[in-house]
Amino acid sequence: MPISIRLPAAIEARLASLAAATGRSKTWYVTEAVCEHLDDLEDLYLAEQRLIELRANHSRISTLDEVMKRYGLEG
Repeated sequence: MPISIRLPAAIEARLASLAAATGRSKTWYVTEAVCEHLDDLEDLYLAEQRLIELRANHSRISTLDEVMKRYGLEG
C-alpha cells in the first residue's frame, strides 16, 4: 500500500545521504525504520494493557516457579 509522508528537511537529507552511501533506496530505510518501531510500539501497547488489567484485578501475576510447575517443567 503506497503512503506518503512529509519529513523535515534535515531528516530527508540524512536519509538521502544514507541511501546514496549504501546503495539502498530511501524507501528501504523508511520501511525498515517503521517495521522496527512498530514492533516496539506493539510491545509497549501490550505491556500497558497488561498493567491496566493487573491494576484492575482482571489479571494476576504468576511466579516462575508457578509457571514451571503448571507446565511440568520442574527440575
